Amino acid sequence: QVQLVESGGGLVQAGGSLRLSCAVSGSTVGTLVIDWYRQAPGNEREWVAMISTGASTIYAGSVKGRFTISRDDAKNTAILEMNNLKTEDTAVYYCSSKIRDYRYWGQGTLVTVSS
Repeated sequence: QVQLVESGGGLVQAGGSLRLSCAVSGSTVGTLVIDWYRQAPGNEREWVAMISTGASTIYAGSVKGRFTISRDDAKNTAILEMNNLKTEDTAVYYCSSKIRDYRYWGQGTLVTVSS
């Protein structure tokens, strides 16, 4: 059973940075395609970034150039580095991985960006 546990959220001022982690258990992070999603209050969940098994990365246009997705194979963890945060980045952030036909989700971590 794959489990994903996010951490690292918090309150930060606009222009600041945060580093989110997604600890993986029940599998090896390097064998998974990991996505980060976010959901702001009143909004639908939106996709943010993806890292492939080959470490290729793709970003949503709204975060490209500010966010970096990576993984730490030694810690079996996926990471989302967020820089130059904006108030519109406020959301619950989720890591996720689709294995065969099932998409696994973490419980989410709240990021609040104040002006």
